[in-house]
Amino acid sequence: MSRSRTRKSSARRTPRILPQGVLKMSGAGYGFVQTSEGEFFIPASKTADAFDGDVVEVARIHDGEREGGFEDRLRGRVVRVVGRAHETVVGRYEIAEPFGVVVPEDPRIKHDIFTLRSDAPHVKDGDIVRVRMTSFPSRREPAQGVVEEVLGHEGQPGADVELIIARHKLATSFSATSLAEVEGAAVDADAAFNSGRYVDLRSELAFTVDPDDAKDFDDAVSAACVWLDGPAMLRSAHRALAAKKEGSSEPGIACAADDASSAAGARFFILGVHIADVSHYVPWNSQVDFEARERATSVYLVDRVLPMLPEALSNDVCSLRPHEERRAMSVEMLIDEKGFVRDARITPSVIKSKARLTYGAVQVSIDALQAGDFQAAVAALRPMAGAFAEDIAQSIGVLHEIAQALHANRVRRGGMDFESEEAKVRLNDEGVPVSVSIRRKTDATALVEEAMIAANEAVARYLRDAGIPSIFRVHEPPSSGDLAELVPILQEFGYDRHVSLANFKAGDPFAIQQVLSFARGRSEEFLVSSLVVRAMKRAVYVDSCEGHFGLASTAYTHFTSPIRRYPDLMVHRMLKVALFGRTGETSALESALARIADHASTAERTAEEAARESQELKLFELLEQRIGDEVDGMISGVMAQGFFVRLADTCEGFVSLRDTGEYFVLDAARRVLFGSDSGVVYRLGTKVRVRISSVYPYARRADFDLVRRIGPRLVARK
Repeated sequence: MSRSRTRKSSARRTPRILPQGVLKMSGAGYGFVQTSEGEFFIPASKTADAFDGDVVEVARIHDGEREGGFEDRLRGRVVRVVGRAHETVVGRYEIAEPFGVVVPEDPRIKHDIFTLRSDAPHVKDGDIVRVRMTSFPSRREPAQGVVEEVLGHEGQPGADVELIIARHKLATSFSATSLAEVEGAAVDADAAFNSGRYVDLRSELAFTVDPDDAKDFDDAVSAACVWLDGPAMLRSAHRALAAKKEGSSEPGIACAADDASSAAGARFFILGVHIADVSHYVPWNSQVDFEARERATSVYLVDRVLPMLPEALSNDVCSLRPHEERRAMSVEMLIDEKGFVRDARITPSVIKSKARLTYGAVQVSIDALQAGDFQAAVAALRPMAGAFAEDIAQSIGVLHEIAQALHANRVRRGGMDFESEEAKVRLNDEGVPVSVSIRRKTDATALVEEAMIAANEAVARYLRDAGIPSIFRVHEPPSSGDLAELVPILQEFGYDRHVSLANFKAGDPFAIQQVLSFARGRSEEFLVSSLVVRAMKRAVYVDSCEGHFGLASTAYTHFTSPIRRYPDLMVHRMLKVALFGRTGETSALESALARIADHASTAERTAEEAARESQELKLFELLEQRIGDEVDGMISGVMAQGFFVRLADTCEGFVSLRDTGEYFVLDAARRVLFGSDSGVVYRLGTKVRVRISSVYPYARRADFDLVRRIGPRLVARK
């Protein structure tokens, strides 16, 4: 008997499964959701009741609306919130009887939260509060909550940074138990030597190099060069050094100023990297260890540091202060003139740093050495190095050679250099910004960076080859799709005439290298470098050795900062397992590696966001003092409504084209705006003069008015 056509089937329909992902909101109100079906652009009007960070379900939309200017992305709308990211929200309290309305400090959260005045009558208008959510917004009801804590008052010194700390839920203090555990921490060099595990390197010419405002010094370096007739082994190199020191005629030490022709054999470098032995003072599963593990990293904010470890360790017994004995983990490497590490030794040690140098002083010394003025190089270091200034100046010459050799070797194997600019705001005693400086890579910073990379690689190779489980730093290759999005932009800059963009799109590291190299010294250098960085995968911590794409390294870890990074502390612990054998806690260490690596990756992102936001907050406060000024900048982003302009101090502001009387067409792939009547073109990298019209420091946002272009007037291609 046939089924009637009019009768509905009793079979249950399979519910449609919609893609899910984390909503990442922008300050402008729109957002993005990365799902298994690709990344969706969510217009501001389609975010429903979702907050930034919520796990949401999205549905694709096919309307003609082009809100936001992301025509090249899948477009979607939030169907429902699957999981909430915020139990509490930080914001400014406004009285609107009988309610107290909390306006979120985070510009990515667009919903005000309503509280009852009667629940918190002590809270004043303008107070900065933390509110606990009791119900999230819906079509019928606003978001509601209860004031949990008053953090400060708007305009109060330091309250703005407190907001950032509270919003990211950063720890600001240590428990009494943790502080008690480290209260009596001492170096005790005699006990170190009596253990039979530490070597005495106190006579080494080791020294630290850090920024002027550094508070802790967890790495020191030493360097020498030798000529060897025999095998390229550290043992042979040390014998040669000893012979030279005793005045023997055998081949031995020679610094940069020596005459190489007088020595026999091949020339090698001995590079020493000495890292604070933090694991000695932080026992596994102690209270201080639990708290460090939860923090996972120190956080460097514009006006303070939130350390991973109590100051009794981070600023005292683990800090490699000059002329004080300190326990360390030392990596000595024998490096040839082509930058290959030929031999390495890793051992616990006791060192005594000879000087605390700054990057500025070291750069002056390097410049003098390059100019052939050794006495000027020594003079630049004498205020910090005293009687050791001459010897350290020679060591810096050797370290500079080592850095150049290591860098050249990494470039040959496909490693990349990303140029970056870091804004550092200086505050007065009241927390008010007074100036900004831009930190860029120099020979001095490269000298230390190359030494640390070499040590990290040596440790990673040692652990990998020994078969010891550990935490590694892994950087996956970029996807061809992400790189392909940059090709039209690079074509706009004319790179296709100099670089194979087909190879670039395919992820060939040498083609990426060529793009970065061609950009160097050009006006768009930092723009191109930042675009390529954004197209890269993010480096993460994992419990397996899988290589580092950006450094072209087959084995890489983080070993050099155990004071401020918990993964480094774990690496030190696993190194001791490799050197001295398993203990009763080794199995627990191994089973925790994956969990610790994942948590550390998340905490690292949070710390970076908080640090960036705190700097930007003060940058925009400084910019607010210049409202009405005309300044030069470069177009760093384009949207259908206008474009972003980046200033020399790294601040960005938006120029709206809505009131120009002309319709502009956006070419999303090329990131170019075309004037429909005038044919004028606004593209990435275009230099413009703008007037600062309004600044919103808490939102870290500014609006600019276009004054004029700088340079020739570009017209749209026919």
